[in-house]
Formats: sequence, C-alpha cells, structure tokens
Amino acid sequence: MRPYILAETNWKHLKDATVDLAILPWGATEAHNYHLPYGTDNIEADGLVEEAARLAWERGARIMVLPTIPFGINTGQTDIFLDMNLNPSTQLAILRDVAETLNRQGVKKLLVFNSHGGNSFKLLLKELGLEYPEMFFCTSDWFRSLDKTKYFEEAGDHADEMETSLVMYLRPDLVLPLEEAGPGTEKKHRIKAFAEGWVTHERRWSQVTDDTGIGDPSKASAEKGERYFRDVTRKFADLFVELADLDPQNMYH
Repeated sequence: MRPYILAETNWKHLKDATVDLAILPWGATEAHNYHLPYGTDNIEADGLVEEAARLAWERGARIMVLPTIPFGINTGQTDIFLDMNLNPSTQLAILRDVAETLNRQGVKKLLVFNSHGGNSFKLLLKELGLEYPEMFFCTSDWFRSLDKTKYFEEAGDHADEMETSLVMYLRPDLVLPLEEAGPGTEKKHRIKAFAEGWVTHERRWSQVTDDTGIGDPSKASAEKGERYFRDVTRKFADLFVELADLDPQNMYH
C-alpha cells in the first residue's frame, strides 16, 4: 500500500492525516496509431505521477494522488471508433465537484496533472478560483516539461517516438512491433496562418492523419523512454514538494 495513492490507501491511515496538495491525473481514451493502446495517455499519467509522488513523499511532502480521470476532450475525433469524449463543460462539472470535496475537507491546493494534449484546464480553473477563493488551483502538461529534442530524434505529438518509447518502458506488453506502426505523417493545413500556428482551430483528426498518429515512432526504444521517464518524474517531484510547501498568500518575491 502506497499511502500517497488514494486508491490504495485506507481509512486507518487517512483518518488523522493532513494533505497539503491533491494531484488529479487526467488522461484520455483514444486511438494511438496502430501500435499503441487506447489507454496510452492514462498509462503515462499513472506511471509518471506515481513515481514523482513517491519521490516527493520520501522527501516529506504531504501529498495525495487522486484516481486518474480516463476520458478527455476528443471533439475533433468523433469519427474515430471508440475515441471517448468529455466536453469541456463536463470536465468543469467534474472539477467543481472535486474542488467542493477538497475545499470542504480542508485540502486547499489542487494540481491537475494533464496527460492529454486535447485537454485544456487553464480557463476552467480560473472559473473555479472565483467560486473557491480559499483554494489554489494549477495545471501541468508533463509532455511540455522537458525539451524533447534532447531525448528523441523525431518530432510529433501523438503516438510519436516519445510516447512510443515511454509506453515501451512502462507497458511493453501492450506495444505492437514497430513494423506494424503507421508512419504518423501529419498533413499540413492549406491556409498558411494555421500551418504557422498563429491562428488555430481544432484539428479534424481523420483529415490530418491516416493512421491516427502524428510523428514517426520508428526510432522509439524502451531505453529512450526510461531516460525521459526518470528526468520527467524528478522534475515533477521537485514541483510536488514546492507546491505542498507553498503559501498561496506569499508566492512572489
């Protein structure tokens, strides 16, 4: 039993416990090219947050990892079979209920540990900040925490070399041989402004990629995944310790 993982701990441990920071992992259930499982984002969320929490707990941080929310925003993938969607309004309703519970029970800091590029919690947490002024809310994207070019050769953002390497390390039993993967070729937008990124709209997934991947996974390896995993979890362990100690009334100097 890991006392910092809510799904594993028990009332005997928690009835007199103090939690300074709650961490809510949030993933998605969606196709990841031909070779990775639909639960890739959740596997990554669980593996990364649990190890980072272990490191932070061993340094004395009073933290609690809540169960992972397994569905994310997939409104651009409605024609990809069994890609599961939560609308942003649904996510806000879930977050509001989580915040109400934590606030009522004296846990005043919440980090949303995001593991899905389609999720966007910044605006939702701004709204909750008005409703629960005693609470401190923040959100993170672990996949933006490090410079991927220092770990991986091929660019991408979905079932790419990085994600493939990470799942090869965390759950190699769920990864098909790389020769079965598609190339993950991303089609470019016809309008230059969208291709350059200074004007945006939601990608229509079945139009932008033929195999649901974006990024060539062919150079992935478990060794690359482990190196990246170790560095990401160490960085987040530092963050968890700092957030647990943070006084929201004295955050600047």
